[in-house]
Amino acid sequence: MSAPTATSPRRGTAAQLLALLVLLAAAAWCALSLGTPYVPLHRLLGGDEITRIVVTELRVPRLVLALLAGACLGAAGLVLQEALRNPLAVPEMLGVSSGAALGVAAPLVLAVAVPAAVQPLLAIGGAALGGGLTLLAAGLGRSPSAVLLTGAAVAAALQAALLVLMVMADQLDLQLIYRYLLGSLSARTWHDVTGLWPWLLVAVPALVLCAPVLAVLRLGDDDAEALGVRVRRARFTALAVTVVLIAPVTAVCGPVAWVGFLAPQLARRLNPRADAVRWLPWSAAWGAAVVAVADVPARLALAPVETPAGAWTALLGVPAGVALLRRAR
Repeated sequence: MSAPTATSPRRGTAAQLLALLVLLAAAAWCALSLGTPYVPLHRLLGGDEITRIVVTELRVPRLVLALLAGACLGAAGLVLQEALRNPLAVPEMLGVSSGAALGVAAPLVLAVAVPAAVQPLLAIGGAALGGGLTLLAAGLGRSPSAVLLTGAAVAAALQAALLVLMVMADQLDLQLIYRYLLGSLSARTWHDVTGLWPWLLVAVPALVLCAPVLAVLRLGDDDAEALGVRVRRARFTALAVTVVLIAPVTAVCGPVAWVGFLAPQLARRLNPRADAVRWLPWSAAWGAAVVAVADVPARLALAPVETPAGAWTALLGVPAGVALLRRAR
């Protein structure tokens, strides 16, 4: 009886890896081949000049950006949920995403010319503002439940500020802001992809160092303190890592909702015996898969008109997330 029990985690990991690879392969084929013009598989690496430009300059960077953005959002969601020991602790409910969106949208409404290289800094400033207000109002992270409830209030206040800005905007800016706030990968190029790399170079080492601490925080504040973890400092660090992950993605794609909630749920559900160290890469991988899959109907469902990818992540994420939580209970 001991042999099947020992091998079952390996089988679960293999099944999860196979499901991810199949899902990513299907999403990649749809992203690169389907659309106008249709590009068969055997012409993806060849074909005429127009086909080469469509694939290499339009579709490939969009797919790469979807994978990177989804991985960042999935990892950020797991960091917040583990730091606060609550599966509902997502960036959308802590003021981080709303603050980042406010930092990017405000210059557009106020007609302030901002270079593209500065937009991630504005997003990071807005995300840090939202997260900082949440922690300050919640007593500097003293209670995870207080942080979550306060974050929902801060997020609502920042969204109200966004609505005020939208009232002030003219019709053209209003359409741009509305599409941006729903999260869109439309018309993204290699320039947008390369803009994420400097932030990833900072975030990835921080995630590697942060994951073991998150596994200890899961034991509870008292036990974590007994093991030598400074709980409040660890929560500050988790929020800082989340800001670095989410803000550049929000600056480029807008706030793509529900990915930070759904990806960690999938990682835990399919590997329930693991801890934060092992869940982190799976959560990033599932986040990449969710955004890549959601961008396919966003690009093709109402072609030639594109819909925001964030709308599709919400449509896919809400019922799937509710089902996962009900099965977990």
